[in-house]
Amino acid sequence: MKSFISLVVIVLITVTSYGQLPPVFGSEYEGIAQKDELTRAYISPIKILWTSDSSGELVKNTDVLLKKGNSQSDMSRVTQFCSIKSTEIDTSSIILDYGKELHGGLQLVMGGSSRREPSLVRIRFGESVGEVNSQTYNSDWLMGFSTDDHAKRDIIVEIPRTGLFEIGNTGFRFVRIDLLQPNTTINLKEARAILRYRDIPYLGTFKSSNSRLDSIWLTGAYTTHLNMQEYLWDGIKRDRLVWLGDFHPELETITKVFGYNEVVPKSLDLACEQYPLPNWMNGMTSYSFWYLIIHHDWYMQNADIDFLKKHKDYIVGLIDQISSKIDDNGTETLGEFRFLDWPSTPNKEGVEAGYRALLVWALKDAIKLCEVLDEKESIVKCEASIKKLNKNIMDHNNLKQAAALMAVAGIMDPVKACNDVVGVNGAAEFSTFYGLYMLDALSLANRHNDALDIIDAYWGGMLDMGATTFWEDFNIEWIMNSARIDEFTPEGMNDIHGSFGAYCYPSFRHSLCHGWSSGVTAWLSENVLGVTVLEAGCKTIKIEPHLGDLEWVEGSFPTPMGVVKIKHTKMEDGNVKTEVDAPEGIKVL
Repeated sequence: MKSFISLVVIVLITVTSYGQLPPVFGSEYEGIAQKDELTRAYISPIKILWTSDSSGELVKNTDVLLKKGNSQSDMSRVTQFCSIKSTEIDTSSIILDYGKELHGGLQLVMGGSSRREPSLVRIRFGESVGEVNSQTYNSDWLMGFSTDDHAKRDIIVEIPRTGLFEIGNTGFRFVRIDLLQPNTTINLKEARAILRYRDIPYLGTFKSSNSRLDSIWLTGAYTTHLNMQEYLWDGIKRDRLVWLGDFHPELETITKVFGYNEVVPKSLDLACEQYPLPNWMNGMTSYSFWYLIIHHDWYMQNADIDFLKKHKDYIVGLIDQISSKIDDNGTETLGEFRFLDWPSTPNKEGVEAGYRALLVWALKDAIKLCEVLDEKESIVKCEASIKKLNKNIMDHNNLKQAAALMAVAGIMDPVKACNDVVGVNGAAEFSTFYGLYMLDALSLANRHNDALDIIDAYWGGMLDMGATTFWEDFNIEWIMNSARIDEFTPEGMNDIHGSFGAYCYPSFRHSLCHGWSSGVTAWLSENVLGVTVLEAGCKTIKIEPHLGDLEWVEGSFPTPMGVVKIKHTKMEDGNVKTEVDAPEGIKVL
């Protein structure tokens, strides 16, 4: 008992003192100092992927860099270093593979050089082998975007002779170092990646008799986790803004994996500050629709009435703004730019139908929010707006995004939507962002097995190409004659990263860790593990698994009252035996 009490005291001291500045910083720093809420971990490369030196004379002892480091420079004769040497005419280069997509930078621990002055190097970060070897360039999209204009990934810099040097803040798996200074030797003791992340537990879990499906679930979870930085970002190497459309699939993943996390309310608060009414979220009307849907889903998970009330004025004001732009014939004047996702953009008619369906979905969720907030006048406005919009339901024009939204919004029979459009040709014309809603439409049509086949082909297809996080965009046809992202591209084959991409993500500007692609994780938890929240705060949940060909699946689901543990086993007669361990206060149907 004595040792237990001592442990408690140590823990209390640690918690109460954590994050405080040293005493030398007076009270004048209270308003300008802020502790870093994120954690850093240092990861040695798992592989030396390539060096420029075939002779073994210019780049030596590379295996040193694969060892665990300690961030301490060392000038002793005992320690071995990786030696990189340049000549009068040749630079020397090395490519390091860290095995997984990371967010952060690079820490170099130096062991001396042939110069007393700093040495000039070029450091390139890449999400793929193709990217880490590429040159930055401008595309012709709009005013021209560089592959290096967001999180800086290609840097020429001087590094010190000794000591420690840190650089970079981007998304990457690979690092290439080129020694540019002629007639120079540098010695590296360590070249470790700096992983910057939220140190939070994965409360939700998913394991099954299909390890590939398990990997897909976990990869989606990790994709969103990396984007849970100070705020909820779109992609770790992109502009790192809070985009309300990207936000929704990430939110769905967060609620299934992490439960409550402050990054969600913090990011919603920021969005309202950045886009006060009458502005639209991110300058796009459809992203304001997503704002209402996000609030509904967050409240259903957490029942945080205080946070909902905090946003009441914005919610009510947004409803007023939307309803004022819909006339009695169902024609709305919400603006000319109609955005669902990038791949749907050329199908103008389909986008129009999907846009209006998204609005109906948002207004239906707004009604539920206003019932909680007792905003009766806003309820009437939402109901009237939905009635007007449904006078003028448009054709989906064979656009999967549109048909999926129409099914989810309840303005098209899900069976017809899937038979005619969403389920046609399997994973063809799926998209990373709207893939979640296409899967939702299939589940509404009771086509869970088809959804699982598509998940295997589409999200599994990214894994087959070397993905460790899911991508900003992916077309199943890209796989044909393409090399994996963790390999050099052979002559005559496509670089699946650099050879594709469009709109704002051409070639290597394409993000390979984009939060909106993670919705598959949420879908698996809801439809295979089978958890649906029926009452706000998870007070009532329904367990209804759809195992398909799986022999068993087990996992956990986070709630404000604790973690629900679930196991489903398929019996010999085909029936499923379900075991549920739920915290007190949760009703399970």
